[in-house]
Amino acid sequence: MALVISSHTYAAEAENDAPQEILVFGSDFDLRGTPVTAAEGIIYDTQLELRPVSRTAELLEFVPGLIATQHSGEGKANQYFVRGFNLDHGTDFALRLDDMPINMPSHGHGQGYADINFIIPELVNQLTFRKGPYYADGGDFATAGSAEFSYADSLEQGLLNLTLGENNYQRLFLGESVDLFAGQLTLAGAVTQYEGPWDRDQDLDSRQALVKYHEASAAREWSLTGMSYLNDWDSSDQIPLRAVENGTLSRFGNVDPTVGGQSRRNSLSFEWQENLSADDQWNFSAYLMDYTLDLYSNFTYFANDPVRGDQFQQADDRRVAGFETEYRRTLQTEIPTEITVGFQNRYDDIDVGLYLTEQRAIYDTVRADNVEQTLNSLYASVQHQWTDRLRSVTSLRADHYSFDVAAGIAANSGSGDDTLISPKLNLIYSPLPKLETFLSAGQGFHSNDARGTVISIDPVSGDPIDGVDPLATARSYEAGFRTSLIPKTQIAVTAFNMRLSSELIYVGDAGNTEAVAPSERTGIEISGLYSPTRWLLFDADVSHTKARLRGVGADDYIGNAPERTASLGMIIDDLDNWSGGIRLRYLGEAPLSEARRPRSEATFLMNAQTTYQFSPSLSVSLELLNVLDSDDQDITYFYESQLPGEAAPVEDIHFHPVEPRSVRVSLQARF
Repeated sequence: MALVISSHTYAAEAENDAPQEILVFGSDFDLRGTPVTAAEGIIYDTQLELRPVSRTAELLEFVPGLIATQHSGEGKANQYFVRGFNLDHGTDFALRLDDMPINMPSHGHGQGYADINFIIPELVNQLTFRKGPYYADGGDFATAGSAEFSYADSLEQGLLNLTLGENNYQRLFLGESVDLFAGQLTLAGAVTQYEGPWDRDQDLDSRQALVKYHEASAAREWSLTGMSYLNDWDSSDQIPLRAVENGTLSRFGNVDPTVGGQSRRNSLSFEWQENLSADDQWNFSAYLMDYTLDLYSNFTYFANDPVRGDQFQQADDRRVAGFETEYRRTLQTEIPTEITVGFQNRYDDIDVGLYLTEQRAIYDTVRADNVEQTLNSLYASVQHQWTDRLRSVTSLRADHYSFDVAAGIAANSGSGDDTLISPKLNLIYSPLPKLETFLSAGQGFHSNDARGTVISIDPVSGDPIDGVDPLATARSYEAGFRTSLIPKTQIAVTAFNMRLSSELIYVGDAGNTEAVAPSERTGIEISGLYSPTRWLLFDADVSHTKARLRGVGADDYIGNAPERTASLGMIIDDLDNWSGGIRLRYLGEAPLSEARRPRSEATFLMNAQTTYQFSPSLSVSLELLNVLDSDDQDITYFYESQLPGEAAPVEDIHFHPVEPRSVRVSLQARF
């Protein structure tokens, strides 16, 4: 939804008589900017601060219709749902931070794995989101949509944020910016420890650090950023419903008490923006990344090995390098025209493995491979302002994916490449000053795991197996509108249809993604903002999507693809030194297999937060998470598993519960 709450600068009487930046909710709801679709928008830091969240990934729930859940501990990437997709950990939704991609192709746990636990929320000053494959610069995984976090260039004041909560939740953030040379140097870090409500303590230990130098002038702006992240945790994975119903396990119990993981991510990134003239701009960014994940899981318990159990380790150790450059020029012609051309490059060198383990000790290797892959992309777009009311954006994108797999099983080694040309067209017409209509058509893609493109032998059974296409296309079109005709209100409506040449689905008993048949999704999204006063804002969204596999017969449902989502929120900003928010979110039922039954139950959650500002430099916040103490399921799967004492595997629902009601208190000091 292309909705933005504007920030305006007003002269305010202060000790230094300087103007202050004030967020005004109800002052200006005129349509602004040049959106390509009705399903895009920008969220600013003030809104991010006022919404209650229990984990970093819930910041993505600002994207209308997107839900973030978890099934295996707070250190692992979250599970995402949007537009009728179970995105697993990011298979068809591209995530970025300051021009640096987050999704991991050919990942040990699933294609497109996108773990945002390394992001420090206090440093985020903007979240931009877009739906659909209609954007020239949207590449791998940007099919259902994309979102980009932007860190602040510097902190206006030093900031200390201390949070304590139930279940031994402890978090400390500390950051400050200082003037250095012609710019600002920012140092920031956060430490989080959390045991959780589980029968076995989660023992999460997360550490994040950032060093950033930023310079800006009228002609150019640049920054150099180093980030480090380390996390260690124990998991309480999804558990079988039958064990809870017969009293063998509590809702917060576990079958295998030794699952969990460790993750590390270090990066160095550089951004440069050059204003060559009033009509020309050049952007360049580059990054280096070192990343590892060791993840221990056990979803089927004793179905495959009644003695040692079914625990396995998924390992990913990679080095990533890439750069992007973009040139934008406004042509002074009779028809106002803007031309954009860009080039993107990414190289991954990956050591990836799957091992059988017992209490985190390896006793057999299923596969251990090295993958080298490169994605080179060239794009161009032309925007024409045909009349005051009619605008068009025409784009063409070319992607070349090349890879080389050195597999532990020689027959599964190989190399290859694939090229895809993707056209995109957007028409924007404004029949009235406060009404814009959109019509879009375009093609995007997600890459498939390089190992799956050259595989010839199943590493477990030894049976012959066919590889998949390197690039899977997503062809989509949509129509929508956004309007502010109703005073103090913005409304956006979008109807869409998308066809994928190959669906990536999450396989619950393997803990991985698998490419299957083509799919089709048709849906509608409605979202809106209403601000009756300068200090009060309501927002709401609802979506309905029909998701089906194509060409497979009667059993064509897509497992874990939710049909409906909804959310409702309220934010109060600076009312007699009080601020706060309340959030209700609904994740509807979903089929758990290609057959319509069984189905997951709907999940309904409410979070609330309030803040009192004692002075400009001191405030205290109270968060109440899961206000209604819901005992719903955070996520649900259906597959076979075998518990101790069972003679054979049993098909059953497996679920991860939402965390019970809890309270967190934060003290924030500026200096």
